[in-house]
Amino acid sequence: MLNHQEPTPCPPEEGNLPEDVQSIMERYDRDANIRIWTGGPRRIVRGALALFSVLTVLFSVLFSPHMQVWMPVFLGLCVLLGFLVFPHKRNLKRVNYLPWFDVLLMLAGACSFLYFTVQGEQLLELGSIGGDWGVLLAGAAGILTVAELCRRSMGLPIVCIAAAFLIYAMIWSGAPIQTIQELFFSGGEWAGVLGSPVRVCAEYVVLFIVFGAFLEMTGISSFFIQMSNAVTGGASGGPAKVAVIASALCGMVSGSSVGNTVTTGSVTIPMMKKAGYRGEFAGAVEAAASTGGQLMPPIMGAAAFLLADAAGVPYSDVLRRAVIPALLYFAGIFIAVHLEARKLKLRGVSRDSLPQFWPLLRRRGYVLLPLLLLIVLVAGDLCRLEHAVLISTLATVAVGLLNREDHIITWGKLLDALVTGGRNALSTILACGLSGVVVGVVSMTGLVQQLIDLVGTISNGSMIAVLVFTMLCCILLGMGVPTTANFCIMAAICVPVLIHMGAGTLPAYFFVFYFGIVADLTPPVAIAASAGAAIAGSRPLYTALNATRLAIVGFIVPYIFVLSPSMLLLETTPLDVLQLLISSMFGIFGVAAGLEGYFIRPMNWALRLLSVLGGISLIYPGTMTDIMGIVIIVVVFSIQTLQNSRDPESLSSP
Repeated sequence: MLNHQEPTPCPPEEGNLPEDVQSIMERYDRDANIRIWTGGPRRIVRGALALFSVLTVLFSVLFSPHMQVWMPVFLGLCVLLGFLVFPHKRNLKRVNYLPWFDVLLMLAGACSFLYFTVQGEQLLELGSIGGDWGVLLAGAAGILTVAELCRRSMGLPIVCIAAAFLIYAMIWSGAPIQTIQELFFSGGEWAGVLGSPVRVCAEYVVLFIVFGAFLEMTGISSFFIQMSNAVTGGASGGPAKVAVIASALCGMVSGSSVGNTVTTGSVTIPMMKKAGYRGEFAGAVEAAASTGGQLMPPIMGAAAFLLADAAGVPYSDVLRRAVIPALLYFAGIFIAVHLEARKLKLRGVSRDSLPQFWPLLRRRGYVLLPLLLLIVLVAGDLCRLEHAVLISTLATVAVGLLNREDHIITWGKLLDALVTGGRNALSTILACGLSGVVVGVVSMTGLVQQLIDLVGTISNGSMIAVLVFTMLCCILLGMGVPTTANFCIMAAICVPVLIHMGAGTLPAYFFVFYFGIVADLTPPVAIAASAGAAIAGSRPLYTALNATRLAIVGFIVPYIFVLSPSMLLLETTPLDVLQLLISSMFGIFGVAAGLEGYFIRPMNWALRLLSVLGGISLIYPGTMTDIMGIVIIVVVFSIQTLQNSRDPESLSSP
C-alpha cells in the first residue's frame, strides 16, 4: 500500500537501478550497455559528456555556425564519445578498459570528420571530388565508424540495412569515390550521413533530451506516479490505471519505450499483479503506455522533430495536430484496463492509503512549472523553439531550488543531468547519421520512382492496399531499428509513395511516425513488451499480443487520419472537431469492449465482432459512419441489457 505521507517510489535513474532491473534494461535496451569507468577516467568521461551537452546547447541557441563546418564537428564528437561509452560487446564488465582497436577506430572516425570539416566547402564545389582519394578514405572511415557504433548501441539490423543499400548504390553507380562522398557529405537536404536528420539532432533533439534529463532531476516521475495514484488509485483496477497515466507522462519526458517500460514498470507492474491482474496483462499495460509516451505532446519522441523538418512545418504545428490521436491512443488503453478490471471484479486501493490530490498538488505541483512553461512558449509561438527549450531547462533549475523534499538541486545533480542528456543523445544521433546512408541511396538511385511504379501495379490504385504495405514495412523495419532511423528511412521510401497515391503530406508523415513507434509492441520481437514481460515474469509472446490488443487504437488511427485528415485538425471546423472527439471516444469504447469481450457483461464472439465494427464506424469521421456506429453500439447494449435481465447472477460488479 502507498501512504500519502510518504513519497511514492519513483522510477530509479539509469545507472542507479536495482541489479535485477538493470540487467533487464541491458538485455532489452542496448543503449544501456555502457562501459564501466571509475576514478579519474570516470571523471574525464563524465566531463566530456557534460561538455558535449553544453556545447550543443550553446551552438544551437547562442551561435549560428556554418553547418558545413559544425555538422562534421558535431558528429565527430559523437564518434569520440561513442567509443568511450559503448563497449565492443554486450555485458563487458571490465573496469576502465578501452582496447587498442577502439582507440584506432576512435582516431580514424575523428580524423575523417576533421577532414570534412576542413575541406567541406571545397568538396561542395562542382567537380572538386573526382579522383580524390582523401574523400574516399575519409568518407569510408566515417561511415564505418558510425556503423560500428550503431551496432554497439542498437544492434545489427540497422547496420545490415545500411550495408545492403550502400552495396546497391555502389553497384548501381559504378563510381565508388563519388558514391562514398555523396553518401557522407551530400549537398542534398536529407541525404547523407551529414544530412538533415543529424542537423535536426544538433539543433533541437539534444536540447529536448537534456531538458528531459533536467526534468527527471526535479523528481517529476515520482510526482506523476503520486498524482496518478491520487486520481485513479482507488478506482476499479486502480493500479493499472495509475500505470497508464503515469507511464504516458513519464514516457513523454523520457522518450524511450524500453527505458520507460523498465524504470516505471519496476514500480507499476508489481502493483498491478498485486491488485489481481495477470502478469501478461500487467506487462502489456506498462509496455503499451510507455511506448505511447513518444506520441504524447508537448515533448514526444525524437522522431517528431524529424517529422516537422521533413514535412516542412513548425514543431508547434506537429504538437497541435498530435493531440487528438494521442488522447485517443491512451483513452483506448485506459478503457481496456477498466473493462478488464470489471470483468475480473477487481477493486482499487483503499483511499486512506493513497495520496490526496489537492494537498499533493499544493505541496509538489511546482515541478510542473517547467513543462507548463514549455507548452505556453511553444504552443503560443512566443519565441524560437530552441530558446523555449533553454528557458524551460533553466526553469527546472529554479524549480529544483524550490524543492523542499528529496530532490534538492545540487551542483552534482546538474552535472548528472548534463551527463545523462549527452549520453542518451548519442544513440539517436548515430542512428540518424547511419539512416542518412539509406536516404542518400534512395535519392541517388531513383529508387522511389521504381517503388511507386511497383506499388501502383500491385495495389491497382487502392489506397488501403498501399497503407497496409507501408504499415508492414514500418513494423518489420521497426523490429530491429530505432524509431528515429525507422522514420528517416520510411520517410524517404514510403512517404513519397503515399503522397503519389493521394495522401496529404502531413498525414503521410504521421502514418509512418505512428507505425514506427508501435513496432516496439508488435510480435515477434516486441522489444518493449518483452521488457515488460521480464519484469512481470510472464511469457513474452502473450505479453506482446496483449500489448498489441491494448494499443489497437494506435493501429487504427493512422488509417483514419490518412483517409480523413480532420483527425489531425486539417480541413475541419471546431464543430467537426467536437463531433470527432465525442464519436471517437464512444468508438474506442466499442472497440475496446469487443477486444476485451466485456461490455456490461461477458460477450460472445458475434457481439464482440459487432462491437468492434460499431466502434470503428464511430472512430472514422463522418456523419453517416457515426450514425451507423451508434445504431450498432445501441444494439449491442440492448442485447447485453436483455441478457442481464434474464441472467442477473452473471452480472459483474467490481
